[in-house]
Parts: sequence; structure tokens; C-alpha cells
Amino acid sequence: MSLDARDDRDHRDHRKTAAAGALSGGSRYPGVALAILATTQLMVVLDGTIVNIALPSVQSAFGISADRLAWIVNAYALAFGGLMLVGGRAGDLFGRRRTFRAGIVLFTLASLLGGLAPNAGLLIAARVAQGAGAAVAAPTALSLIATTFPEGRSRNRAMGVYGAMAGLGSTIGLLLGGVLTEYLDWRWVLLVNVPIGVAVLAGTVVLGEGDRGSGRLDLPGAVTGTGGMLSLVYGITRGGRDGWTDGVTLACFAAAAVLLAVFLVLQARGRHPMLPLRVLRNRDRAGSYGVMLCVGVGMFATFYFLTLYMQQVLGYGAARAGLAYLPFSIGMGATAGIVSKLVAKVPPRLLTGPGLCIAAAGMFWLSTLTPGSSYATRLAPAMFVTAIGLGCCFVPMTLSAVSGVARGDSGIASAMLNTSQQIGGALGLAALTTLANSAADDRLPHAAQTWITAVRSHRQDLVVRAVDAMTHGYTSAFTVGSLVFLAGALVAGLAITTGRQDASGAAKDSGAAGTI
Repeated sequence: MSLDARDDRDHRDHRKTAAAGALSGGSRYPGVALAILATTQLMVVLDGTIVNIALPSVQSAFGISADRLAWIVNAYALAFGGLMLVGGRAGDLFGRRRTFRAGIVLFTLASLLGGLAPNAGLLIAARVAQGAGAAVAAPTALSLIATTFPEGRSRNRAMGVYGAMAGLGSTIGLLLGGVLTEYLDWRWVLLVNVPIGVAVLAGTVVLGEGDRGSGRLDLPGAVTGTGGMLSLVYGITRGGRDGWTDGVTLACFAAAAVLLAVFLVLQARGRHPMLPLRVLRNRDRAGSYGVMLCVGVGMFATFYFLTLYMQQVLGYGAARAGLAYLPFSIGMGATAGIVSKLVAKVPPRLLTGPGLCIAAAGMFWLSTLTPGSSYATRLAPAMFVTAIGLGCCFVPMTLSAVSGVARGDSGIASAMLNTSQQIGGALGLAALTTLANSAADDRLPHAAQTWITAVRSHRQDLVVRAVDAMTHGYTSAFTVGSLVFLAGALVAGLAITTGRQDASGAAKDSGAAGTI
């Protein structure tokens, strides 16, 4: 056989092998595949914070009330957290690449709709659709990494890159959101996803489809669970505005109770439950979810109220407000890196418990803010302390959640951490927004709306009164947030018993657990 003929045969064999690898989940271009999947993770995480910086501008543009403003954040969080488990299951059943594409398409179209929204109602609806798209794309992207890269060094490297996007996403979201809002328009915090989404979608040709599993989607579970949480959050926000005995408020609470009860029955008796209740029977795992619920409350409150405080009270522009979060990002990132090495030597509860106490101290420090507080001597140090405490939580709780779990349940166990954080954040933000608005209105009726009117009419005396009232509301929320962190520390100390050996062993099985 000639050398040219042998080269032709080898080339054909290589193409067949590559094609077979693609069909079974591999990729002929693993570097490009990793770039596509990591970009998706960056985009999804980024969208959780990039909108926060634009909230004051959105409020001014649409004249949104303070209680309704929180829905721009909560709509995304509830859809993302509530549908993530069913999104991951859809990838297993219908093909990961196909499902991933569907999630990216939905996320991109929703971003376009939100960026062009003519009113607040359509913007909130677009945020729900964004969250649903993210709930499909994020867990499927993680599965595609597992099927694209073989076990060993290449998969570990890919997981490391993918996981790093989770940390970078929040920071980039705050910085990019500030720049886009101040120098272009607040709508670009949503429209920026469109070209990224189109590029990701075009790049999916290099991804493999992977094997498909058997079973069915638990759509009734997804509808009742997410619907119940939506009803509960709406009931909380409406109750603070229209009274706790308001007919619609009571109806929302009743609907939430019924829907969540039905959800639990479906999960206990269904053949293909979205959330097998056996996952919650483990004390350490349930404790980890409880801790992350509390962490979600505090983190959402920190970003939401600090953004409003810096822009509406201190008068920061959007870009300056984004840069002002750097101490928070640095503190959390540095601490998480140190803690990731300590988990092999220290039990999770001894890292998370003290960490949440530190976070509570930082949050309580934020509760002492005044309209004239210094960034250098009060705001920045308080953010840094809070971030150090929170940085002690994520890795230990991820390992505690997956410690001892059956391999078939490891994906659900780790995904529930993110779901707990998102749902906790949405519930906590609804409750703390209600508290903050009530405290502010006690000092000045309709304080937020008064501030908007005073700024537009250049009534400086009224601006001062409104700023004082809003600051009182924000600090009241920070005070309660610090108590929530202490509750999380108590849960960590009493419920979590995972030892250091269990945690290190879990690390090997968890892969990128907790990075979604």
C-alpha cells in the first residue's frame, strides 16, 4: 500500500472515530466546546447580577414602585431555581445538545424582549422567560462537559474553567452592568446577551448529543412547585403594600399552601419525581440546603439594597457603583480559594458556621449606614467582611450536600444547592423589600416614589427627606439579614455532621457540584 493511500485511510478512520465520538457525546473540537459551555455559564451567572446595577435607572424610566422593582430580580431567580431540576432532566431525556440549544434560544429571545420592553410588566415577563431558559441551559451545559471530556485530567481542567466562570460572572456582571447602564442605556444589560447567545448557538455544532435516558419529565411537579413559590412571593410583596388581610393576599397564601402540598405529594408518590424526597432525608444534606437558603437571603439583599443605596442615596453613577463592589468580589474570591484547600482538614460545619457569623457581623455593620457614610471607612470594609464570611460557605456546603449520596442522585443533590439559594434569595428579597418599604414609609409616606418626584422636580429639601427615609428602610433590611445569617450558622452547627474525610471523599464524586 502506498504512503498516500495509507494517509487517506487513516484520515477516513479518524473522521469516523470523531463522528462516533460526537454521537456518543464527545467533540472533535474540545477546546471550542469548552469555550461555548464556559461562555454559557458566564452569561447565565452574569445575568443574575448585571441587572441589579440597572435597577435605579429602570425604576426612573418606568416609574416602578419599590415593591414591584424587586420582581425584576425575583422573576429570574424563581424561574431559574424552580425549573432547574426539570431542565437538567430534559437534557437526559431529549438529548443534551438539543435541549441546550432550546435553552439558549429561549434565553436569547427573552433577553431581546426584555431589552425592548415598553413597560415594566413586559420586562418582568421577559425575566421569567430568561430564568426558564437559564434553567434549561445551565444544567445541560454541565452535563455536556461530563460527556465531552473523558474522566481524568482533561475533565478536571474543563470543570475548573467552567467553575471559574461562576465566580467571574458575578463580578463581571456588576462591572459590565455599570458601564453599559451609564455610558449606553440600561436596556443594554439585557441586549448584550443577544450577540453572545447567537454566537453560543452557532458554536453548538461542535457539541455531541450524548446518550438519552428513559423516563418522563415531571411537569406537574415543576408547575406546582414553581407556581407555589410564585404565589408565596407575590403574597408577601402584596401583603406589605395592601395589607395582610387583603383578599388577594390571602388567596395567594392559600394557593401557595395548596400548590406546595400537592408538589410534595407528587414527589413522594410519583414514578419520576423532579425531586426524590430520599435526597432530603439525609440530615447533612437537608442542613446544607437550609444553610444555602439563608445564604441566598443575605446575598440577594446585599446586592439589591446596596445598589439602591449607592445610586439613590450616595449619588453614585452606575459605573462607579459597579466598581464599588470590588471589595466584595475580592473578599469572596480570595476566601473561597483558601477554604477549598481547608475542607480536606476541617469539617464543613467548622468553616461554614464561623463564616456565617462573620457575614452576620458584616451585614450588621451595613445596618449602621447613614446618608453621609464614607465608602472608604464604612461601606467598603463592611462589604469586605460580609464577603469573607460568605466565601467560607459555598465549597463546604457543596461537599456536605453530595457526601454519601448515591451516584445516580449526585446531580440532583448538587443542583438543589443552587435551587435553595435562588429560592431563598427570592423569598428573602420579597420579605426584606416589604420590611424596607414599610420602614421607609413610616418616616415618609411613599418614600421611593417621593424620591423620584423630588429628583425630577429638583426639590432638594424633599430629596433629603426621601433619602433619609430610604436609608432607614435599607438598614432595617440589613439588620434582619444579619439575623438570617446567624440562623444559617445555627443550622450549620446543629444539623451538619459531615467530617473532613467525608468531605474530601465527596469532592471526588461531586465534580463541578455547586458551580451552576
